[in-house]
Order: sequence, then C-alpha cells, then structure tokens
Amino acid sequence: MSVRTVVAKDFLDVRRAKTVWFVGGLYTSLIALLFAQVRLGTGGPSDARMAVWNMVVVGAAFIPAIALVAAYLAIAGERESGSIVSLLSTPVSRRDVVLGKYVSRAVVVAASLAVAFTIAAGLAAVWFPAFDPAVFAGTAALTTLYALAYVSVAIGVSASTATRARAMAGAIGFYFATNLVTLFDDVSGLAALEYVANELLGLGLGADAIQFLGILSNPTRAYLASTMLVLPAELTEAIGLPARESLSWYVQPEIAVVILFGWLVAPVAIGWYRFERADIT
Repeated sequence: MSVRTVVAKDFLDVRRAKTVWFVGGLYTSLIALLFAQVRLGTGGPSDARMAVWNMVVVGAAFIPAIALVAAYLAIAGERESGSIVSLLSTPVSRRDVVLGKYVSRAVVVAASLAVAFTIAAGLAAVWFPAFDPAVFAGTAALTTLYALAYVSVAIGVSASTATRARAMAGAIGFYFATNLVTLFDDVSGLAALEYVANELLGLGLGADAIQFLGILSNPTRAYLASTMLVLPAELTEAIGLPARESLSWYVQPEIAVVILFGWLVAPVAIGWYRFERADIT
C-alpha cells in the first residue's frame, strides 16, 4: 500500500508539470511534420517504413529529454524543499519512495508517448498505403522501453542527489554523454571507446566488440541497435545498417533489448541503494 500511496500522490503532482507535456507535444509535432515530409517527398524503399525510421531517429534525440525532464527532480526536489521528511514520517519507506516515484513518472511518460504514437499511426494509416502495423507497433514498443530506461536513469540520479542543481547537472551530463555523442559522428563516443581500447590500451578489439561496449554503456545506442529486430531488411539496407547475418551474436538486436531491460533496473537499484544511506534530516 505504501508504494501505491506514493504513486497516487506523485502522479497528481507530475501531471501538472507543463514542461513534460510541452516536450511531449513537441515530439508529437515533429513526428507529424516528418511524416508529412515523407508523404510529400519521393520516398525511399517504402514511404511508410522510412517514416517509421524518422520516428526512431527523432525519438532517439527527444525521448531522453522527455524522460529526464519528467523525473530528474522526483526525489531531489523534495529533499531540497524538505517535504521528503514529512513523507518519510508516514508509514512509507525509502524503498517505497523510489519505486513509487519511478512508477508514477514512468506512467506519465508512457502516456505521453502513447498519445504521440496514436496520432502517428493514424497519419501513417491515412497517408501511406504500405503502412505495416506490425513494424509500427514493434517500433513503438521498443521506443517506450527506451523511454522507461531513461526514466530509470533520472530516478537513479534524483535519488542519489540532495539538491535540484546536482540532479539537473547529473541529468544533463548523462544526456550529453550518452545521447549527443551517439547522434553526432564528430563527437562519437564509440570512436572514443575504440581509441582508448585499441590505441591507448592496445587491446586490439574488433568492430563488433567495440560496438558491444557502446551498446552496453549507452541506452541510446542499445535502442538504435534493438530496432533492427522490428525494421525490415529492405529498410535497414537502404539506410546503411549492416545485415544481421554479418554481426556477432553479442551485438544482435535481441541482446540490445536485454541490455535495455538492464538499464530499466540498474539505475533505480543504484539510486535506491544511495537513497537508503543518505542522511535526511
């Protein structure tokens, strides 16, 4: 019951956060604009499938922002204001706080994405005769898993910090370290891993091993790798992704999905551990 109490209270609070809905609305608008661009353009191997790939790319950039904004102050904000003391004075444990905050923020983020996906599916069904509901549903499911992994990161950061400023710094730092360095080749985190492993340490790791390290350490890269599980081979070939048959078993999309589930659990567990040992007075 204690977790339910935290969920119910926090859900009402986060629903009022206009920033969360603004970022979610911006993501929905961008998806609609990109679908319109594909609809009006010449298209690729399949207009509908290229539109789904655009949804993946935009999601890789915006989904973390939605999740982090929704959750990075969930616990740190209450610690700084002192309201966490009164909450913990009730029959609510610190574990209940962390789990309850995660569940409530995850529900809000998932709901905002569900709205975006519903609108996108409607547009795709009307605009693209070759619309494949299975491909779209699979992509939406993986994108939601990706979002919940970032909610877990945000809750972990929030539970590990005592002030808003530190929580914000942690969330922004994680976003830059795992998102921008993935989406922009000029500052590629994967290239940095390869340089350290092979040039500095002389390990002589191959391309697949470097790719695995990137997937393991970066939820955005794990998400992008996992989409090969649902995207058709025609599309992945057209956008320059390697054929699944050429990849080692440990960089297959199924492994990337398992790693995403790991990101769903590990940050919350670390945050819970640190929150249990924090001095809150």
